[in-house]
Amino acid sequence: MSRQHEIAHEPSIASRLGAGCLIAVIAATAAATAQQPAARGEGQALTLENIFKGGRGGASNPTISPDGKWVTFTARTGRGNGLYRVSPAGGESEFWAEAGGIEWAPDSQSVVFARGDRLWKLGVNEKQATTITPAVKGMRGPVFSPDGRTIAFSATASGHQDVWLVPAAGGDPKQLTKEAMSEDDGRFDPAWSPDGRTIAFISNKADYWADDLWVVDVGTGTAKQLTKDLTNIGPTVQWSPKGDRIAVFGNAKKDYWYLDIADIFLVDAKTGASTKVKMEPYVTAYQHRAFWSPDGQRFYFVYQERGEHHIWSVPAAGGTATRVSNLGGVLGGFDATAARDAFVFTRTSETEGSDIYYLPGGGGPERRLTHLATRWAGLREPREIAFKSWDGLYMQGFLYLPPQVDAGQRCPALVQVHGGGSNSYTRSQNLIEQYLASKGFVVMAINYRGGSGFGREFQDLAVNDWLNGQAKDPGAAADLLRTLPYVTGKVGIYGGSYGGMQSMAAITRTPDKFDAAVPMRGIFSQTLTFEHMDRLGKIYSKTSLGGLPNESPQIYSKANTLERFSAIKTPLLIMHGEADNRAPFKNHELAVAELKRLGKDFEAKTYPGEGHGFRNPDNQIDMYQRLEAFFVKHLGSCTPRSALK
Repeated sequence: MSRQHEIAHEPSIASRLGAGCLIAVIAATAAATAQQPAARGEGQALTLENIFKGGRGGASNPTISPDGKWVTFTARTGRGNGLYRVSPAGGESEFWAEAGGIEWAPDSQSVVFARGDRLWKLGVNEKQATTITPAVKGMRGPVFSPDGRTIAFSATASGHQDVWLVPAAGGDPKQLTKEAMSEDDGRFDPAWSPDGRTIAFISNKADYWADDLWVVDVGTGTAKQLTKDLTNIGPTVQWSPKGDRIAVFGNAKKDYWYLDIADIFLVDAKTGASTKVKMEPYVTAYQHRAFWSPDGQRFYFVYQERGEHHIWSVPAAGGTATRVSNLGGVLGGFDATAARDAFVFTRTSETEGSDIYYLPGGGGPERRLTHLATRWAGLREPREIAFKSWDGLYMQGFLYLPPQVDAGQRCPALVQVHGGGSNSYTRSQNLIEQYLASKGFVVMAINYRGGSGFGREFQDLAVNDWLNGQAKDPGAAADLLRTLPYVTGKVGIYGGSYGGMQSMAAITRTPDKFDAAVPMRGIFSQTLTFEHMDRLGKIYSKTSLGGLPNESPQIYSKANTLERFSAIKTPLLIMHGEADNRAPFKNHELAVAELKRLGKDFEAKTYPGEGHGFRNPDNQIDMYQRLEAFFVKHLGSCTPRSALK
């Protein structure tokens, strides 16, 4: 029976039973039937050492050659660490070379990649790449010109993110743009016009806060700003096959910064005039490319809805968008042939790691090309549920049950709040939640208001209201958890980045809902730490909080959890990287000082040299070991149900 049919039948149960009986029926169903282990006793043991050091396996960075003959990806296996390739027809993949993410030449006879601030080239019949440039600081994102003779790339050698050029045969790179983008914002790649005379790029040269579309003449270096009313979000823009229009994947500046639910705008390549492609779904543009069809009549793009990704297509003129893929899960690294007659991507699900899939452009079943992802022992598919929040709205949650529940025990519970704020918790292989469940915690990962995948009205609920109404959603999840017969009544909360902010906000907005909290890498005062953020962090705050701190002091005050620390009743453990500039480390210092001043019950741990995303696996392991031990200390462990009567 499909998930949709299961949900459709549940109201009929409610009509026959009282609310209390309904909770018991749903809880028993979840425990007994909905979450069977995916591979009991098989695969690699689910330990923190294995998660962070043993390797998750799998494939990443998929590309398909323009002629469609080769699919490449990066992986780490016993055959080598680097670039692999496989035929779209299937068969065994082969280790190709020590290389990272690559860019194909238009003739499909070679690839290039950046490594060690140099550009490297590798022929299809070669096993050893050769360097074709001297070192250029911050080199990344090489892109071939349409004739294959020149390569454009981004670099920070100028003190900014600028576009550089180098002959494809090799030579000395030449800087093309001047002060195109702030040095600490490397989100965007250049895009060649079909005739090779112009390059489109994203710049904040005219306005520090803007991600505007510009074009530069390859021959003269003359740059021109095309848009002033749009905010680009996608990693690159796309020229139309005729070169008369440029597709921007983003939002109107007057609107919110919808990272995962962006629009498509068609910009006149000469005048800069733009029109929006009208369609029902949106484009999940932040980390995915989108493509024109060769005749310029259609777009292909990725859209995330309710935690899962699909490939969609829509007429370039707007209209009815239709879904191309049907696998579900979470997609990454979306790429297409030059003819758009085939697509490749990575896919993960709740119980499967990242592998490469191939989809014919004409439709049909997706075909799995690799089986490299680690198989983990005892993974259990979470149950998708809904819970009623403080104002009557229903939020999505994913319930992970520990094996002790099968044995008739009651266990402490945890609410996981995702990072990103306007992103979502997705149907990926979320190994930390799986691990904590395996250790005896009932874990509910929630999609609180303001996240993506539920329409713009849902996301707008948090605009200018950060960490206020949305910070009460976790408390509603805690209320539901306490009604479940296999939960002891003890509930904790944890999250990192925006999840760390939400965790801290939840224990100030709803101080009686949680028995322990672990906020990690969060911002606790936008006002006092704004100047220390990197550009992306500043834009995110400015867009979501009605302007700069001095322009919207009341809105910032609502989001400044530090001002409400006096309400905290919950024991907490806070952890932070000392080199973090997205959620500046000053937040941790301010939090510790205020918690000490107020005499609150807390522990703190910092990690020298770590930024917003930890890189040292020993530190990652230590962080989650501390989290687990803290929750065991304050929430206890699983207990036979008879012992709690």
